[in-house]
Amino acid sequence: MLHNVYFWLKPDLTAEQRALFESELRRLPQISYLAHGFAGKPADTEPRPVTDHSFSFSLSLLFKNMQDHDFYQKDCPDHQRFIDTCKTFWDRVVVYDSSPLS
Repeated sequence: MLHNVYFWLKPDLTAEQRALFESELRRLPQISYLAHGFAGKPADTEPRPVTDHSFSFSLSLLFKNMQDHDFYQKDCPDHQRFIDTCKTFWDRVVVYDSSPLS
């Protein structure tokens, strides 16, 4: 189960607010029960019609199973801390969840 999240931060954030967001985002890929985690920014790739560089930050979390994903969504204190600390910093969030092909 792959959980991809894209964040568009508010343009008027202070440097301190952006730093706090980035610091809190970096904590999420370190959650112990993840198979893998990655936090990033838009890559400096060549603009193409199919690439979107408009987001501010991204998060990709690979869960071992759906139960771990569901725990993350409902009961994970690290996830709740991130939301509580940072929810006022973004204008938009888009989530793409994917399951492996059978």
